[in-house]
Amino acid sequence: MGTTNNVLLVILSGFGLSDHSTGNAVRLANPEFLGKLFLERPLARLAAAGPAVGLRPGDPGNSEAGHLTIGAGRVVEQDLTRISRAIDDSNYR
Repeated sequence: MGTTNNVLLVILSGFGLSDHSTGNAVRLANPEFLGKLFLERPLARLAAAGPAVGLRPGDPGNSEAGHLTIGAGRVVEQDLTRISRAIDDSNYR
């Protein structure tokens, strides 16, 4: 039999990766398991705000936009973004 490669997708809603500890409850808690996991296993940092998840530039991300983008496997333009673009283009009715 061949080797099986397993993949695990873990979504930690509201969780962010930052080197700053001020106001960062996760970093201040120093979670041993997550620290070890991040050091020993592959990790991808995803952009979770603005155009990366179908929102306007500068807009903070949210669970709906993030989960929809991950589930679709592509950026799905959010309603507010479409409406704002239509207004900017004077293309609304």
